[in-house]
Amino acid sequence: MISRYSLPEMSNIWSEENKFKIMLEIELKVIETLTEEKIIPKEDYKEIKNKIKLNIERIKEIEKITKHDVAAFVDQLSESIGTNAAKWIHFGLTSSDVLDTATALQLKQSCDQLLKRLNVLLEVLKKQSIKYKNTIMMGRTHGVHAEPITFGYKIASWYCEIKQHLEVLEYTKEIVSYGKISGVVGTYSQLSPNIEKKVLKKLNLKPEPISTQVIPRYRYSYYLSTLANIAASLEKFATEIRHLQRTEVLEAEEPFSKGQKGSSAMPHKRNPISSENICGLARLIRSYVIAGYENVALWHERDISHSSAERIILPDASIALDFIIFRFTNLIKDIVVYPQNMLKNIEISHNSFYSQTLLTELIKKGINRQEAYKIIQPISQEAFLKNKDFIELCCKDKNLTKFISPKEIKKLCNIKFLLRFLDGKYEEIF
Repeated sequence: MISRYSLPEMSNIWSEENKFKIMLEIELKVIETLTEEKIIPKEDYKEIKNKIKLNIERIKEIEKITKHDVAAFVDQLSESIGTNAAKWIHFGLTSSDVLDTATALQLKQSCDQLLKRLNVLLEVLKKQSIKYKNTIMMGRTHGVHAEPITFGYKIASWYCEIKQHLEVLEYTKEIVSYGKISGVVGTYSQLSPNIEKKVLKKLNLKPEPISTQVIPRYRYSYYLSTLANIAASLEKFATEIRHLQRTEVLEAEEPFSKGQKGSSAMPHKRNPISSENICGLARLIRSYVIAGYENVALWHERDISHSSAERIILPDASIALDFIIFRFTNLIKDIVVYPQNMLKNIEISHNSFYSQTLLTELIKKGINRQEAYKIIQPISQEAFLKNKDFIELCCKDKNLTKFISPKEIKKLCNIKFLLRFLDGKYEEIF
């Protein structure tokens, strides 16, 4: 991922240095276990531990000759030991034993980092939802006025969505926390299942029940799909903010810092750039899911068609999602809300949004639904199209008042009545 959309914590997890450090740790845990099993002499193990050193630049030099990154890694470690004890490096292993187990640890670290981000976001959403619990605004369907809601209740729905994603990501972390030390086709021809169990236990991983030469890639597709789902929700929230920031609406907008410029040409511009940025990166993350699914089907016990794609999609999807969670958290934490504009926009409908309330009341009084609809629809259309107050028109309409009195109409047509259950929902959610 380019540095523009990278934050240090996640970038470090997917760095080349971290990958090689994890690979070294795996090699050492194997040697340690083999020593405990009396396969490797203790003296050789001590010598390896004392002398082994990781040199990434040297690995790259060797790889120019070997054309194989793991072989170059093994050669460099052996070279750093420089004695007969080096023969135990990579003993009984194949490349994927090290690579896939390392990837499992990186994915696990990545999940932990994303869970931290989501927990912070949850707290911010909760705080803002409570803050704007009673900030009334128009709810819209198809982009058209429907019935009033509150801005806090809108944010509460985002809170619930992120909470669900957090739970799924915790489960996904379990799915990806599987390694393998089962050899070239997964049959333990060189090292026993017992050794695999002991090594992976030291690494806080579970052994893949049956691996081929690789961990089955459905685990990675679960991971990528989970990230894509989280990104899709963030895009949904960001799209809402983009709509609310439109000049004709302007009910909320992103924070605009001192010295910030919205346009190189138009000084008046205040654009929802963070939200647009989140939407763009969410598209990128979703696109990686396709490659992830296509990596599941490999030839026989393994080919390496998955490898080149995974070197890009796993780091990039992780880093991009980490970035947009962080960006959205800051956006919603400092969002600027315009309650007066919300009330002003509600007035555009001239109270016609009470139409369902009166429709329901007519049905309660025994009127056929279709007949009730025929009574209410023309009144609401007149109010909206001719800029007349819906409540006043209702109170004067004889077809309606013979069933519902003007006094009843005025009592029913109030926003508090429409939102009467919100307090209970807040108690349930928070």
